[in-house]
Amino acid sequence: MTDIRTLMRDIIQEIYQTVRRNKLRTLLTGFAVAWGIFMLIVLLGAGNGLIHAFEEGSSSWAKNSVRVSGWFTSKPYGGFREGRHVKLDGRDMESTHRRFAPYMEETGATLTQDNLTLSHGAEYVNLSLRGVYPNFADIELVNVVGGRFINPIDLRDCRKCIVLHRRTAEILFKDAAKAVGSYVTADSVAYRVVGVYADRGDNGSSDAYVPFSTLRTLYNRGTDIDNLLFTTQGLTTLEDNEAFETDLLALLAENHRFAPDDKSAVWIWNRFADYLRSLGAMQVLRIGIWVIGIFTLLSGVVGVSNIMLITVKERTHEFGIRKALGAKPRSILGLVIAESVVITTFFGYIGMVAGIVATEVMTALAGRMTMDVGEGMSAAVFTDPTIDLSIAVEATLTLIVAGTLAGYFPARKASRIRPIEALR
Repeated sequence: MTDIRTLMRDIIQEIYQTVRRNKLRTLLTGFAVAWGIFMLIVLLGAGNGLIHAFEEGSSSWAKNSVRVSGWFTSKPYGGFREGRHVKLDGRDMESTHRRFAPYMEETGATLTQDNLTLSHGAEYVNLSLRGVYPNFADIELVNVVGGRFINPIDLRDCRKCIVLHRRTAEILFKDAAKAVGSYVTADSVAYRVVGVYADRGDNGSSDAYVPFSTLRTLYNRGTDIDNLLFTTQGLTTLEDNEAFETDLLALLAENHRFAPDDKSAVWIWNRFADYLRSLGAMQVLRIGIWVIGIFTLLSGVVGVSNIMLITVKERTHEFGIRKALGAKPRSILGLVIAESVVITTFFGYIGMVAGIVATEVMTALAGRMTMDVGEGMSAAVFTDPTIDLSIAVEATLTLIVAGTLAGYFPARKASRIRPIEALR
């Protein structure tokens, strides 16, 4: 044990003396190593911030849902001029369900009545009523925090029931818990509150939900539809979804007499197709980050290899004397490799700690960045830019192994030096 301790002490002293004689060169090489691992961790953290924001956004709605809205034509067709407003109606819902029944799970629609005054006693708010089908809660993942959502019986019987946003309930009733079971009035029509919902942070739309059939009947909206909503099944690839969108556009074009290739006439938001595209983009982002990070690490490894080569060249005379005095090749091999490992490990650890600190600072300063997407709603664009500690440690260990290999070849060259040539 004493011999091992003495050997380790001697090796550490020799490495220290070598580093001390080449301070600037060692610091520059060490900086390249630390910078490589630092940049890899920071890039992974920033990439995770984007990926986490995407995952959070995709969890706020059903991934297999499709929303269709009427818009304006962009080309003339069938005797109609461009710029004609396409308004969806009941036949679109029926024909879509009939044509694409094998690919559809549930079909629904929404209809909105704007600028209504909702009151309870002396309190009132201005908002929009949105007529919905029961599947709306599953498609948009409505977070009901009290009571229930609109159900099929409400829809069938045209019940005058309403689901309020928590902010609205707090304004009208002071306490949202007291809203369920009470009545509110919207332009002389009394609605019974059956539920209260809340979005993340209560920062989204504060529309009140009523049965689709009730709103259409009370406000004489005929067969109008603002949005056609449904969930799909069996469409597992991006190609399948794009083909489905093409067929759906052709069907709606037939119903409303616009060009089958006029994508401006209706807006089709296929969330699963967008999700698949985003997954591809996230994968490209991950690969790009790792490629940049690995090349940055390689610059540090090359630096370690270069300094080892220079060290071997400068110490050729010393190694010759060692071998002349009886030093074995493996002792010289071990000395050079040990120096490479010490430099890589020390500065790699510094880079790892600095990278973790940088990601924590990013989390504190920009841990949740959102973007306004209109209609009072916001979407996360950067969330929790941190990485698992295990990944940081694995990246550092990989760097150490690479540094060891970088030091091996110069060490092998040093161990093969012939004493007579080294002393000449």
